Amino acid sequence: MMKKAVVLLSGGLDSATVLAYARNQGFDCYCLSLDYHQRHIAELQAAKKIAQKLGAIAHKIAQLDLSLFGGSALTDDAIAVPEQATEGIPITYVPARNTIMLSLALAWAEVLEAQDIFIGVNALDYSGYPDCRGEYVKAFQHMANLATKSAVEGKTITIHAPLIEMTKAQIVQLGTLLGVDYGMTVSCYQANADGEACGLCDSCRLRREGFLAAGLPDPTRYHIKN
Repeated sequence: MMKKAVVLLSGGLDSATVLAYARNQGFDCYCLSLDYHQRHIAELQAAKKIAQKLGAIAHKIAQLDLSLFGGSALTDDAIAVPEQATEGIPITYVPARNTIMLSLALAWAEVLEAQDIFIGVNALDYSGYPDCRGEYVKAFQHMANLATKSAVEGKTITIHAPLIEMTKAQIVQLGTLLGVDYGMTVSCYQANADGEACGLCDSCRLRREGFLAAGLPDPTRYHIKN
């Protein structure tokens, strides 16, 4: 009998790779996405297709409107997405997003009696978000094993972040070996309704540089900005 895992699936390059990785490791995958009223809502449509393509047992989209708080270019239309590199933690950081998503994944994992959660965070070729670091993942896992009925009863939770120390090129190479169709993924922070990328934001830049460094063709669809 295969072990169950909850996989956080945004619809982007990293999370698609993690889903393929988890399946390759022998897990039955239950995918969870979050509709937080993000600017790049097309990623959720991509997530549905990726979950189906990569054989997820189930895929749920949780609803939580983080635009109520704003504070990020991804949740507040009044804040522009930067189209050039910026200093420090960029305005595209969404306060507590990964903590919220991992908490929801933890809740579902308990219901499923799953002891494994996968997340596609990366601490090398990334935007500098504080909740994408290895020490954060370890801290959340420690908290999860203090806060859950399953862990108290002996079924501890493991948070897997297999991409945490990989470059974007290494991630692309891994996903390609695992059969990920990156043309299905949406990484752009301001993708249009058809999932076409701007080619200018930080996420687009990191993605493009990853394919270039990997020596692989970039299947990203771009739209021409006005």
